[in-house]
Amino acid sequence: MLETLKIWWHQGKQWIPNVETTEVPGVFRGRPIIKAGVSVDEAMLLDLCPMDAIQTNPLAIDLGKCSFCGECAFACPDKIQFTKDFKLSHNLREGLVIKEGVDAPIRVDADKVRKEIRRLFGRSLKLRQVSAGGDGSCEMELNATGNVNFDVGRFGIDFVASPRHADGIVLTGPISENMADSFLDAYNAVPDPKVLILAGTDAISGGLFADSAAVKRSVLSDLHVDLYVPGNPVHPLTFVNGVLGLLGKMKH
Repeated sequence: MLETLKIWWHQGKQWIPNVETTEVPGVFRGRPIIKAGVSVDEAMLLDLCPMDAIQTNPLAIDLGKCSFCGECAFACPDKIQFTKDFKLSHNLREGLVIKEGVDAPIRVDADKVRKEIRRLFGRSLKLRQVSAGGDGSCEMELNATGNVNFDVGRFGIDFVASPRHADGIVLTGPISENMADSFLDAYNAVPDPKVLILAGTDAISGGLFADSAAVKRSVLSDLHVDLYVPGNPVHPLTFVNGVLGLLGKMKH
């Protein structure tokens, strides 16, 4: 017992008591702010972004395409700033577009959430993660949601090994052609009603691989996406808060 107390004293508190209000330490780029009234060369910004995440008329950043590299903010620091706000998830694709002059938090639109999700999964949600051509980064961050720091299991949210034991699918990766059918097999194996979450830039928009002949994103055309979680890779706090928002379990 004494040795255990020594370890606790030495390492301090490792878990995050409140995943909604904590602050991400170190360098972290979260929700961007685009200031109005500051003129910039929009054509330069379009050429600068390798992800085609910059939009014009009005100037906007699509977080579903953004890699959070920060190059646009480096080039125009008076116009674009990245905050440390990690609550980036939305249940509508258009909700990921940050427009010029809008400094508002991103939150799940409760009116657009299917009623059966909160009724059936509000207390327990089992997810099967499918990597459809992912590079491993989002997959590692999702794995971290279950560690001692983030402990997503305390909210009744867990990852399971089989889609037949799951309530939904968390998809990562741009959906390579070789994984398209396997993803659909896993998705169809989940009993109805089911949840579909796209985690990471590659899953949401295809990322850098969006125009590649090696991806097959058409498999998403007939599927309903319940939550989009931006990030390259996804931060565990972004994912945890996004799912809590989807389930209606956010307190702040």
